[in-house]
Amino acid sequence: MLTTYFECGRYRFPMKVPNTNGVKTVFKPLVMGILNVTPDSFSDGGKFQSLDHAITHAEQMIEDGVDIIDIGGESSRPGAVPLPLDEELKRVIPLIYALRDCGKPISIDTYKPEVMREAIIAGADMINDIRGFDSVEARAVVADSDVGLCVMHMQKSPETMQEQPNYRHVTQDVIAFLRERCDQLVAAGVEKNRLSIDPGFGFGKTLEHNIELLQNIGLMQEELGLPVLAGISRKTMIGSITGKPVERRMAGSLAAALAAMAQGARIVRVHDVAETVDAIRVWQSVHTEKIERE
Repeated sequence: MLTTYFECGRYRFPMKVPNTNGVKTVFKPLVMGILNVTPDSFSDGGKFQSLDHAITHAEQMIEDGVDIIDIGGESSRPGAVPLPLDEELKRVIPLIYALRDCGKPISIDTYKPEVMREAIIAGADMINDIRGFDSVEARAVVADSDVGLCVMHMQKSPETMQEQPNYRHVTQDVIAFLRERCDQLVAAGVEKNRLSIDPGFGFGKTLEHNIELLQNIGLMQEELGLPVLAGISRKTMIGSITGKPVERRMAGSLAAALAAMAQGARIVRVHDVAETVDAIRVWQSVHTEKIERE
């Protein structure tokens, strides 16, 4: 059974579909806005490197209706090489301090325990780890806190993940991986209602793998009892389907967000916040009216 709430630092988000006056509707996912402070991210590298530009972009996302702001200081695009610890800290920690009282949860996209620790001290509400908290050190850091966690699946590393991805049964393999990592976190002292899961679209997957995982978001949530975060925005799978370069993938990304929503995703991680918020509102409105007429 899916957890009732997602506990995210200073914030608590309901994870169940509301039932108001007998009217049932589709769940309205949380919109996580991407704020990359990197020179080399695949989509928006270099655009928000300065602190002032990053803060301005965050303020725009808040105005556009974002629910969570996800700060990333290290690119995880295919082929990316690891960033030195000091450089990542220099990029993200001042921004977390600057945004900690913005009224929205601040998430940090990192796999380094040292960055996790400093981010929590600075005021982060969530840790989003592409390596799924694979180290004892990472699990120890987050266990001694109240932050929400996103446990992601990745095959290999960003440097090698797209070199012939291979699975026996991709959905079940990903579920087994996420179950093991979540069990390790719970054993380390993390409450289950602080956990969310990410199948890792594009992280060691072919187009066929990505589509199958998208079709099985509901199954993942049912088997693990945890909310799914779907991060598909502007990724290669959108380009493969549409034939569009990264700067022209908004329409495809909106379709992917709605597809994830239709499958039950509780969080969608996106670049285009305003457009995604509008698309979700229309989808939910139409779906609710349909149920009311039945």
